[in-house]
Amino acid sequence: MKKGLFLIRFLLVVVVSSALSCAGTSKDETPWVYLFNGESLEGWTQKGGEANYRVEDSVIIGTTVSNTPNSFLTTKKKYDDFILELDYKVDPSMNSGIQIRSNSLKEYMNGRVHGYQVEIDPSERAWSAGIYDEARRGWLFTLNDNPTAQRAFKQNEWNMYRIEAIGDTIKTWINGVPAAHLIDDKTSSGFIALQVHSIEEGAREGTEVMWKNVKILTQDLETYSKDSPVEPVHTKNNLTVSEEENGWQLLWDGKTTEGWRGARLDQFPEQGWVIENGELIVLSSGGEESAAGGDIVTTNLYEDFELKFDFKLTEGANSGVKYYVDTDINKGPGSSIGLEYQVLDDENHPDAKLGNHEGSRTLASLYDLIQANPNKPVNPPGEWNSGRIVSKDNHVEHWLNGTKVLEYERRSEDYRQLVAESKYDQWPQFGEKDQGHILLQDHGDRVAFKNIKIKTL
Repeated sequence: MKKGLFLIRFLLVVVVSSALSCAGTSKDETPWVYLFNGESLEGWTQKGGEANYRVEDSVIIGTTVSNTPNSFLTTKKKYDDFILELDYKVDPSMNSGIQIRSNSLKEYMNGRVHGYQVEIDPSERAWSAGIYDEARRGWLFTLNDNPTAQRAFKQNEWNMYRIEAIGDTIKTWINGVPAAHLIDDKTSSGFIALQVHSIEEGAREGTEVMWKNVKILTQDLETYSKDSPVEPVHTKNNLTVSEEENGWQLLWDGKTTEGWRGARLDQFPEQGWVIENGELIVLSSGGEESAAGGDIVTTNLYEDFELKFDFKLTEGANSGVKYYVDTDINKGPGSSIGLEYQVLDDENHPDAKLGNHEGSRTLASLYDLIQANPNKPVNPPGEWNSGRIVSKDNHVEHWLNGTKVLEYERRSEDYRQLVAESKYDQWPQFGEKDQGHILLQDHGDRVAFKNIKIKTL
């Protein structure tokens, strides 16, 4: 009898405990959409290298292969704002990552995959869930200052990532621990990809990284977004981790006029230029050259250098970035004299059809001398473009949005012949100075600049 009562009581305890347990476990009502169906790679495509991807037991498995570059299994669909969750397990000897807002464009490095990567790093460095900019700017957010997230990674076990990309903000979590918090507006849309990193010559091939439970949210993100206690890293008008390591310097601090003056002044112009929301803006004054605040130049001189800058045109706008500028030349009307990376709305400004050399006044051209590649990648007025000028040992390159669009040799006979056939023939040894100022042009149209950075070579 006692045994019977004991059994009844035991069963009641089990039933009640089970009921309480079920009541305390709320069902996940989040409307996730699964990007991987657990059976095939439908909806995905491979880019870059030739690593092997296969599906086994509802898991995507990527396997390293020798003599091939980084491989990416990418979604066929592109995403802008989203919340992504997935699980992964990685061989301790490997490096891998999750690409987000990434792209593969013919005009950019012959289609190389580039964009944000949430790192998978089983090494002692332990930067898993840090943010790297693949094939562009390098490290944007490491975990050096977040040891809690570094310790959250589980070696030889399944790990879970949560990635939120909403507006200009990217936040990551590893196994529920906040990891990275980045404010960056470089790219707003692109595919998601699973990376199998290339391996060094002689390294063991056949190592594996696995992914499962790949799911995404694209609607009602404010409802499901989480706060992160991690101090955000702002890249706007700041040096990235990789830039600091490689000797870059800010040419404009994003806040003040320090380091700049009027081309014909001892101080910064009192009108014609404003600083708003981290942007250095030349104001519209009717399209007349240097009629308002006038050009501005760096207070320092530069010889061999690499210069990067972002610019945003208004419709029909004209401006320029000049280098090797001598402000003692041309004290009269118009702009100061120097080699010019043309900044222009080709579609809506008549200057695009002018010039002594055909096409030499179009965007990213060497103004009035050499036309930029007509197939250059251009973002329209109202959107940001990235310019780059490299000058070393008289070899000069112009880049636009990651693509080299022209190159030439300063002081060469071909260069001097072009000058002789241009509007610059009146200036002896035009563009041949050993060093000079960097100049932002006031051509009377509203144009914004940011992220102005330089590295001496």
